[in-house]
Amino acid sequence: MDIKIRKAELSDLEMLIKWRMTVLHEVFSIPLNKSMETLERENRRYYQNALLKGEHIACFSYVDNTVIGCGGICFYQEMPSPDNPTGKCAYLMNIYTCPEFRKHGAGKEMVKWLVDQAQQKGITKIYLEASECGRSLYQEIGFTDMYGYMKL
Repeated sequence: MDIKIRKAELSDLEMLIKWRMTVLHEVFSIPLNKSMETLERENRRYYQNALLKGEHIACFSYVDNTVIGCGGICFYQEMPSPDNPTGKCAYLMNIYTCPEFRKHGAGKEMVKWLVDQAQQKGITKIYLEASECGRSLYQEIGFTDMYGYMKL
């Protein structure tokens, strides 16, 4: 399968929103008939702001001319530390491939492409939250579990 990755631009906003809502419906088990108008509006605002400022890079995966997946990475600053002297960080998110195209490498190609985007910015500390079905993909690329983290 010949998978291509393309950076999403602000002109792709409607397609980004469509894919983001698909991801949220699946990941959070939200019924398709439930209104997500507020969440959609806030995601639209996020993309409009973060893409323009370079705080987020999104991409699409294609086979021929068909979009089969999406992904994104957001950039932020934390306090510098011995394991991250610049304090530059990234959060990998929204990695999604249509069910009928899974297990053919699209997710892996998107993750590698997005990690490369972060590394080009000098970022070496990249976080993500892994679903059970995505865990092996991330481990294969080199991500490891982090212990000692909590969430409120």
